Amino acid sequence: MPSDPTPAASEQSPIFQFADRFVDEESALDPCMATARGVPGFDHLLTDLSPAGFQERADHVRNGLATLATLPVTNDDDRLAKGFIEERFRTALAEFDAGDWTRDINAIAAPIGDLRAIFDLMSRDSEQAWHDIASRLHAVPAALDGLRDSYEVGRAQGTVAARRQAFAAAEQCATWADDRWFDTLAEEAAASDHLPDSLQERIAAGADRAIAAYGAFAAYLRDDYATSADPHDGCGAERYRLGVRSFLGADLDPAEMYEWAWGDFHRLRAEIATTCAAIRPGASFAEIIELLDTDPNRAVHGAEAYQQWLQALTDEALLRSKQHFEIPPLMDRCEALIPPAGSAAAAYYTGPSEDFTRPGRTWYPTLGRTQFPMWGDVTTCYHESVPGHHLQIAYAKLQAASLSRIQRGSFISGHGEGWALYAEALCDEFGWFTNPDHRLGFLTGQMLRTVRVIIDIGMHLDARIPQGTTLNDGTPFHGGEVWTPDLAFEFAVAETGNTEEFMRSEIDRYLGWPAQAISYKIGQREWEAARADAQAHDGAAFDLKAWHTKALKLGAIGLDQLRAELAR
Repeated sequence: MPSDPTPAASEQSPIFQFADRFVDEESALDPCMATARGVPGFDHLLTDLSPAGFQERADHVRNGLATLATLPVTNDDDRLAKGFIEERFRTALAEFDAGDWTRDINAIAAPIGDLRAIFDLMSRDSEQAWHDIASRLHAVPAALDGLRDSYEVGRAQGTVAARRQAFAAAEQCATWADDRWFDTLAEEAAASDHLPDSLQERIAAGADRAIAAYGAFAAYLRDDYATSADPHDGCGAERYRLGVRSFLGADLDPAEMYEWAWGDFHRLRAEIATTCAAIRPGASFAEIIELLDTDPNRAVHGAEAYQQWLQALTDEALLRSKQHFEIPPLMDRCEALIPPAGSAAAAYYTGPSEDFTRPGRTWYPTLGRTQFPMWGDVTTCYHESVPGHHLQIAYAKLQAASLSRIQRGSFISGHGEGWALYAEALCDEFGWFTNPDHRLGFLTGQMLRTVRVIIDIGMHLDARIPQGTTLNDGTPFHGGEVWTPDLAFEFAVAETGNTEEFMRSEIDRYLGWPAQAISYKIGQREWEAARADAQAHDGAAFDLKAWHTKALKLGAIGLDQLRAELAR
């Protein structure tokens, strides 16, 4: 059994000791975060989502920032830790003070989804683990009541989410209620041969309570909250700037990023055309996508076979990556799993526990399908597992000697998603996409992230579509007009090769999560720029494997701090 790699407190600097205490205190205030991080002792509790709960957690951050200011910097690790923690704490407080917690409603990264998804990460390995699940099931109604109170604070102050987000979140809640997802926990418990009947009955009763609570919350969002929600989808300049700071860890100019993304868009469009010609000469992009999506010989059939194929692909990626990265034995495992219905449409990764007893996991939604085209999922696997998120997040968790506990358990989207997209590009550089189907999947994945920059900034900040813009079939596309969700949807479906169902979910995601969508491509841009700087500086002595090790040892870090640290 792996052991906790954290050094003894007596060996730590005051800043690292502070970070340890802060995480322990934060875990008590946010039990769901504790479970996500793999911190034991809080799995029987749910996070208090009431106004008092949010205020208590904000006060904890504010007090922590004041304490941190008094602590000495004794070495370079302290300097890195203090800079990271201060930036994250200040950004979190800016979000709290802006009232974002009172309107945090969307269908991908909001408390209603976190509350359900936390059960995916909970252990089922002992009777005590099932007691924890039962306790949390029975606590779901109170947690949702508290969340409703928080949203009502926002409504009273006029700080509300967009109506589109309220409806999307209501539909998600209704899916879990109507499909009775929480019953799956009761079914798992009933299938166990060692749980007492009384515990099984408690779990079943808790599942009923959670299902009823989610059904009621769906009705609240749809029939009550949505009536006073904001009819405008875009967030505006002020909130967007805060989103850029939160997701990128840098104050970058949206206008510059928007212009840059159009240049990247045209570069990728040319590469996509070349790759399509290699698959079927003379066929249009739309015809190629239809071929790859419908050809049964290019697909995996059945959800179980799909999961097994993804696991084999993950295992192969781990093996191949050892040539280019240092991969410690504790990281040499990553599970590929299928999440429950109602989850987000996109694949995602959940990191290992602090002691690595729970491995890193990648989750691939089936969206009701039974046939799974392979062309796009190869690059997705590299993004979510290795050399993407698993390599990055798990690697940071092993750096207890040089990274504080706060750093090891943190994630900044521009850094993390930027690395994962950079990792996909590395796989292309390494020659892993020998099959043109799979390389088209990589290129369209890159195109999706570039289109995200364009339409996310466009929708939130009312940017205009450049004159002369056309779709890939040559059709003129609304040059000079201001972006709308409908135009963004039309453009993204035409240019990325994704389905209409997926892109509807994506448009909702971008509008409910301002600036998160740009973090992938802008993060990749900054990673590539940092590497280019190092290559220019080191010349023939540049060692890519050593550079990756140095970069990954920094852990989660904002893009401003990333460039500064890698320039040292």
